[in-house]
Amino acid sequence: MNEANKLRSELLDAINDAAKGPSPNLQAGTILGKFRSLFQNLEREQVLLTLWHDLFRTGYLAWGHNLQNADPPFFHLTGKGRRWLEHFSRDPVNPTGYLAYVATQAKLNPVALAYLAEAVKTYNNDCIKSSVVMTGAAAECIALDLRDVLVAKIETTGGKVPNDLDDQRIKKVLDAMERLLDMKKADMPPKLREAFESHWPPIIHQIRRARNDAGHPKNIDAVEDEIAHASLLIFPELAKLYSDLSSWVSNSYT
Repeated sequence: MNEANKLRSELLDAINDAAKGPSPNLQAGTILGKFRSLFQNLEREQVLLTLWHDLFRTGYLAWGHNLQNADPPFFHLTGKGRRWLEHFSRDPVNPTGYLAYVATQAKLNPVALAYLAEAVKTYNNDCIKSSVVMTGAAAECIALDLRDVLVAKIETTGGKVPNDLDDQRIKKVLDAMERLLDMKKADMPPKLREAFESHWPPIIHQIRRARNDAGHPKNIDAVEDEIAHASLLIFPELAKLYSDLSSWVSNSYT
């Protein structure tokens, strides 16, 4: 964990603790004062202040408590900030916690992990289209890992590999994998079969459609923050599904 991410995580922890309760009265001095005795140099203090102002710039926090206390030092969580608080420990706004949670669901290859880390970074810098595209790239990367496992298994058992599994278009590859796995789902353990039936179509559709909308060179419409947030939140489920399917294909697919 680099220094900035460590400080960001500690800052978010402090805000999360202070925001608990039915009617929190949040003030800048209360939050930043928690760090005053811990820091011994100006450079670290300014890094923290940069992270603090980023939370306002990207819309998680806003100044003011109510109309009678509308200015600093009072502040409040925005709607976006309240959504983050609901899943604080693994929300993308908390990069360290989010990536740690993904790691508990599946072990990503270095390329997928690099794309996902970039997706989280751009999301937290309010570069929403970039985040959606990077999330889509990470999803495609792990999908191709599953494809490789499936191809290797088919070849090992003497079967014929469908041409679409080697297509340059990811949709063709995904559709081919879905057809093959669907034919074998009766052989899957009940929990994996249920996850495959319920998660594969909607997760694949959501991430791919968001990526295509964001990356289309003729589309200048803004991608909503909620779309990028949703793509990142469901990515761990997709990663776990692909990981579980890869293990099952390697050990049991015939």
